[in-house]
Amino acid sequence: MAMLQLRHYSCELEFEYPFTTAKGTKTHQPTFIVSLGLGGMYGYGEAPAISYYNITTADMVASLESKRTMIERYALIDPQRFWHFLHHLIPGQHFLTAALDIAGWDLFAQMRRMPLYKLLGLSWPPTTITDYTIGIDEPAAMLHKLQQHPWPVYKIKCATPADVEKVALIRANTNARLRVDANEGWTIDDARKILPELALLGVEQVEQPLHRDAWEEMKELKATSAIPLIADESCKTEDEVKKCAEGFHGINIKLTKCGGITPAMRMVKEARTLGMRVMMGSMSESTVGTAAVAHMLPLLDDADADGPLLLKEDVAQGLKYDNGQLLITGAPGLGIRFTGKRPANGFGG
Repeated sequence: MAMLQLRHYSCELEFEYPFTTAKGTKTHQPTFIVSLGLGGMYGYGEAPAISYYNITTADMVASLESKRTMIERYALIDPQRFWHFLHHLIPGQHFLTAALDIAGWDLFAQMRRMPLYKLLGLSWPPTTITDYTIGIDEPAAMLHKLQQHPWPVYKIKCATPADVEKVALIRANTNARLRVDANEGWTIDDARKILPELALLGVEQVEQPLHRDAWEEMKELKATSAIPLIADESCKTEDEVKKCAEGFHGINIKLTKCGGITPAMRMVKEARTLGMRVMMGSMSESTVGTAAVAHMLPLLDDADADGPLLLKEDVAQGLKYDNGQLLITGAPGLGIRFTGKRPANGFGG
C-alpha cells in the first residue's frame, strides 16, 4: 500500500487592519499548513498559532516531525479512525491534530470524488451566513471598518464597559444584525450592567462575557440575561459541552481548539441533544481552515467564518463571499487550491 506524503510549512499572514480583542493586538496571523498526499491527490489542513494558548508554529513543526514516520505509514481508510490514531499519537495537541484531521477529511473526500459536505452527509446550500468581525479600535476607525465592509451581520469585539458606546455608534450607523464578543473581558458586575444596554441596542447574542472558569457566575447570568450567551473559551473541547449547557445558551466551536472536524461533529450532536445553539467560529484562518467550516455550515445556527475577509493576504482560493453567504467550488474535498504565499517549490499537487 502506498504511503502518505506529509508536507508542511509555516507563514505569517497580514491582517487588513490591526486586529484587537480583549486578548491583545496583532498585525499578522502565524499559521501552520499541512498537506497529506496519496495517489496524486492532496488534502490540506490548517492550524493558526495563538499566543494566549501558548501554541507556536515551531512547536507544531517539532511535534509533527517527531511523528512523521508513523503518520506517513498510516493507512487512511476512515477519517474518524485517523483522528483517533492522532489523538493517541500526539495527545493534548489539539491544534496540530486539527490541521491533520482536516487534511485527512479533505484527502478522503477527494478519494471518494465528492465534496466534503456530501461525505459528511450534509446538503447544500446552507441557510447559515457568516458575520464580519470588527476589532476593538477608536470609534472613528471602527465606523470606518463598518463602512468599508457592508455586511448583514457584524460581530463587535469588546473589552470594557466603555465599549458599549462603540456598539451604540455602530448601531446608529447600520440596521444589520449585531453580535458582541467580550473574550472573557468582563466581571459579572460589568455584565449585569452591560447586557440590558446591549439588549436595547438589539444585540442578538453575546460571546464569553466572563472568564472561562466562572461557571457559577455564568449560571447566575444566564438566568437573568435577555440575550443568548454563547460559550467560546469555556468550550474548547468536547468534554466541556455538557458543562456549558448550565451557564450558556449555545456554544461556539473552533476546529483548531477542539481538534478538528471529527470531534466538532460530535460536539454539534451533543449540543443539539442539550437544546443549545451551535455556532462555529474563526481563529483568523486562511481559506484552508475556513473552507472546512464552510462545508459544515448546514449543521450550524450561526457562523463566524470571516478569516479570509480579515486577512490582507491568503494562501489558497476556493471560497467566495456574497453578502454573508459562503460559496464553495463544489469540487471534491475542500475544493481549494494553493496560490500566493507558499513555499517557492510549490505545495501539494
